[in-house]
Amino acid sequence: MPTLDVELNGETVHDIDAPDSFVTDGPFPVVLENSGRSTHVHLHFDDDLDRVAALDEGNHFVADEATRHVHVSTADVDEAVRGKLKIVTGYGSNTTYVDVRVDPSPETPEEAVAVDEELSAPPERTPEPPARQRAVNALDRLVQRGGVAGAVFGLVAVGVAVGVAMAVDSAVVWLAVGIALMVAFGAALLAVT
Repeated sequence: MPTLDVELNGETVHDIDAPDSFVTDGPFPVVLENSGRSTHVHLHFDDDLDRVAALDEGNHFVADEATRHVHVSTADVDEAVRGKLKIVTGYGSNTTYVDVRVDPSPETPEEAVAVDEELSAPPERTPEPPARQRAVNALDRLVQRGGVAGAVFGLVAVGVAVGVAMAVDSAVVWLAVGIALMVAFGAALLAVT
């Protein structure tokens, strides 16, 4: 992005040092670089340039030995537009003009984005296996994880608990057996998944 650099208070008070001409093809900053005491700067485009270039505001305060960036927005143009930027300091005591040309922005060829035909269709989902196959897969995972010994021990423990509950015939024992069965069933589910 080109930058229009303007030096203020360089050699004398309210001095303006700016290029004679400036060319751009889009928005640009005017950089006001103050080499001396604080000053007020007024920026203004002539009528031709004002149709395609715009400032947020025309009056700007630049502190002692400070730099201020002023954004200039531009409209898209089909052909070059010429005009003048008026720079004023010292409440009108010093004025400088910069010839500004706004060129059309270079055309960037629009390339079509290639989309693979496979991406346009939703992915195929494999059907869920039948219940019998899921049970076989669960047992296979149980064996692979080494859970066979735990499953056998759990079945033996449940069998012993049911046998004790039938022999004692107590509500407390049946409650303990029910809890043991729920824990064993939960452990078996965790082992399978």
